[in-house]
Amino acid sequence: MPGIDLSVIIVNYNVKDFLYQCLKSLEKASEVSGKYGYSTEIIVIDNNSTDNSINYLSPFFPSVKFIQLKENLGYGKANNIAFGNSHGKFILILNPDTVVEENNLMKMIQFMIAHPEVGAAGCKVLNADGSFQLSCRRGFPTPWASFTKLFGFQKIFPKSKVFAKYNQTYKSIDETYDIDAIGGAYMFIRKDVFEKIKGFDEDFFMYGEDIDLCYRISKLPSKVSYFHETSIIHYKGESTKRNTTLELKHFYQAMQIFAKKHYASSKFFLFFLYLGIAIRTVLAYFNRFRRQIAIILFDLAVINTSIIIGTYYKFGGLFNLPDYAYPIVFIVVSLILFSSMIAVGEYFEGNNTIRRAIFGLMFSFFILSSMTYYFNEYAFSRGILLFSIGTTSILTALFRFLISAYDRLSGKDSDRRIAILGVNQQSENIINQLKSGDARNVNLIGMITNQLSINNSQFTINDSKLTNNNSQFTNKCFGIPVIGNLNNLPKLIEQYALEEIIIADPNVNKTELLKLISSISDLNVKFHLVTEYEDLLASRIVNDVSKTESIFFKYNILKIRFRILKRIFDILTSFFLLTIGLPLLYLLSENKSKAIKGIWKVFKGDNSVVGLSDLGNAKPEIGKIGLTGLAQVSKTEGLNKKIIKDLNEYYLINYSFSLDVDILLKHFFRK
Repeated sequence: MPGIDLSVIIVNYNVKDFLYQCLKSLEKASEVSGKYGYSTEIIVIDNNSTDNSINYLSPFFPSVKFIQLKENLGYGKANNIAFGNSHGKFILILNPDTVVEENNLMKMIQFMIAHPEVGAAGCKVLNADGSFQLSCRRGFPTPWASFTKLFGFQKIFPKSKVFAKYNQTYKSIDETYDIDAIGGAYMFIRKDVFEKIKGFDEDFFMYGEDIDLCYRISKLPSKVSYFHETSIIHYKGESTKRNTTLELKHFYQAMQIFAKKHYASSKFFLFFLYLGIAIRTVLAYFNRFRRQIAIILFDLAVINTSIIIGTYYKFGGLFNLPDYAYPIVFIVVSLILFSSMIAVGEYFEGNNTIRRAIFGLMFSFFILSSMTYYFNEYAFSRGILLFSIGTTSILTALFRFLISAYDRLSGKDSDRRIAILGVNQQSENIINQLKSGDARNVNLIGMITNQLSINNSQFTINDSKLTNNNSQFTNKCFGIPVIGNLNNLPKLIEQYALEEIIIADPNVNKTELLKLISSISDLNVKFHLVTEYEDLLASRIVNDVSKTESIFFKYNILKIRFRILKRIFDILTSFFLLTIGLPLLYLLSENKSKAIKGIWKVFKGDNSVVGLSDLGNAKPEIGKIGLTGLAQVSKTEGLNKKIIKDLNEYYLINYSFSLDVDILLKHFFRK
């Protein structure tokens, strides 16, 4: 295809709704640039999406070249493959979650033609709220720039050339100038420059490849520029203001790769980089689980303080227990309390409740009082133990009550921030009911799509022109905004402070959804699986009574207490069978070599003693393949895949330790 001026390359992964609006905006931008004599080709390369992106969108965009990969190869490698299929004099690397101005392509081509010394350029990138996205023009992460960013000096002194080198916040966003690096959401590059540097470094799977690319361009030498006269909107840019811990992990891993590659000689820099990354990662986890951590610390502080007070009243001094009791008493009591709370599901499994806290304390009391019979030297006073548990029960219950009261007074309970997942008639009915006078204290934030219903007459896309005064692309569905896609659910929850999500789409992938819900249980969001408004009311009543995060069932096997218990059992069992129980393994096994390999996989954590039946597909997303399981102990021979799949699903949803024991007993009795 000779004579092509521009090749637009888009890497897609499960964001077909964003990609649709991106391609629509590119169609108009291509028409405008075509009037000036510039030809454009658009290449979409898909990283093995599971949302049927290519098949769904290709009929709407026959002129777009779609490339389907059989696996997720990462951002850099996918771009390199697409580049090999491109023909343009210029290359635009574009994110699918963007919308470009109508004059964007034309202006960028003209800018690059007028400035042959520029090898790569970026434009003004805006968040969905119209704010400027700092990542679209940056400095290199030199030792000093990395230090000032990681340790927060850039935030304190944003206008300082000394402390704000990384995000260049001391520069105007309404001027054009040379910079170190542009953002990966929009990179306009000369083809010959891209060829000289041999494209993206494929060691970067996600994040960091854009800075590395610009660094290598600057060494040609060639310039990298920020061009302010045209802009795009980057939708995910707004949601990444609140980075998840996973995104932070990827970002810091990318910084480490970049530092090792370009600053390997500076051991001092690498040390401070790792230190800064460690500190920021710990702070990110603390920030995400701050309420849960505060409750845990309060519980531990109360029970240990109660022991000290009880000691004072029983023995006349705060620390009048025998010397050998310190600090072991405080350590053991704290560990048992923490373990008991985990065991009853009080920690890290949604909302904290008074009922579970009291149950956990009673469980702790039972364990501690039992231990005093076996360790007589620590049986100082069961009265102190009873006093400590009683005091802790009262104060922890009061603390949780005050937290609940604060939530109500601060509006968290009174003005629920709700999003609806699904675009169908049921969701429209629920929206109408929620908007009516019957539903009070409801703040309907928007819709979350599972599959974009482009042909739905009630789903409209406003392709209004984007301009520098930030008029925005808008999605509307049943009169409320579409805020994102199911794949971005964790980001949407944090970005919009969502408290409830109504799942009104019966066709949503239950496996993916349940896995996602379990992974974000710390965000304390309630989920309702409903098709009618009455179902929603019933769901809320159950939530209010039980204080659970949802009546929408979860996989038991993903709950932290079950995961810990199952892993401990696997380690102990496999260790026993690989050591003193090895003769027993030889006695009971027909294929001894295979049995040992299987037990070793259990010990490493790849498989489980009791688990799922292998269907011959890829590694299961939830759970582990077991040496035995429901299908293996079934009396029916030759089960088909549908039955095995149903048995696996039952095991995941209804998992308990007693179920594992039952399966093991049946397995050995059948042997």
